Amino acid sequence: MSLPMTRTDLRFALLNLLPSLAYGGLILLSFSVMGPLPATVWCLAAGLAACFWIVTCALRTRALRRGWFALAAAPLLLRLAGAIALGSFLVQGGARLGLVLCGLAGIIPMPGDPYGLHAMAMYSAQVAIILGLWTASWAGWHLLRHRRQSEMARLRAEAQRNALELDALRARLNPHFVFNALNNARALINEDTERARELITRLSGILRHALEHSQRETVPLGEELAVVDDYLAVEAVHYEERLRVERDVDDAALDAQVPPMMLQLLVENAIKHGIALTPGGGTLTLSARRDDHRLVVEVGNPGHLGQHDTGHGVGLAYLRTRLARGEAPGRFALIQEGARVRARLEIPQGGVR
Repeated sequence: MSLPMTRTDLRFALLNLLPSLAYGGLILLSFSVMGPLPATVWCLAAGLAACFWIVTCALRTRALRRGWFALAAAPLLLRLAGAIALGSFLVQGGARLGLVLCGLAGIIPMPGDPYGLHAMAMYSAQVAIILGLWTASWAGWHLLRHRRQSEMARLRAEAQRNALELDALRARLNPHFVFNALNNARALINEDTERARELITRLSGILRHALEHSQRETVPLGEELAVVDDYLAVEAVHYEERLRVERDVDDAALDAQVPPMMLQLLVENAIKHGIALTPGGGTLTLSARRDDHRLVVEVGNPGHLGQHDTGHGVGLAYLRTRLARGEAPGRFALIQEGARVRARLEIPQGGVR
């Protein structure tokens, strides 16, 4: 079943008249050096131009609708070469048929030599050269356009995937944490108004950071630590004495660049999979230092890998994906050390791996 002609097909058919007419003009020009052009030559040029136009339009339609350009290079070239060979014969045969019809109508004398069958092979070879040049030009343009469209589609898909990943990360980080924080703030309103006000201020800072930094590739470690302080202050209301924090952050590391929300993710993961699941809670350790041209961040918590869950969720998968990008990808590892788990994050600084 043939597909209806689209606006693109019509536009191509009209534009394709130009090379077809140019081919007919070339025929006339080649015969003009021999003197005045007889009616036979005019009919021949018109027939070749018309058949060339029909064959090239048909070749394009078949190639696109049969998905030739989705094939590997060898099958594609084989099909194009076959189309050129068959098309050149059809163009020459159609032109000869036109001459015969013109002869029967009395417009020109009945064609004989040099337009007989014995010259078909030579004329078909000449047509094949012209058709080959047209096919190479059109196929090259189409491949270049297809490649550009594929690259744009890939970039759009990657941007959409990044947005979805970020949305998934926000959804994973925020809802339960926000609900718990709001419930704690409500409970504190009557008991300790000042502490409730501070809790809401801290929560506001966390949410503002998530919104403002979502479009940035990196942020200074000092800014991330400020958000982590807010996060730990909010969680301290929930866990009380079960959550103890030890920090060892080198001042020289504060201006290092890190992906936004990444440090908070490690801290949240340590609380969720360590402190929250350990009877009596425990100590969360946080350290950061520069090591040559790399920033090394470590977050530790009590617990055992795989003891309470089958994995550490979409958050750490997102973290690994972010670190793998760029010319100098970072490194991440979860290490079991006795009764504690240590998350080690290394991020290149200054474009040096």
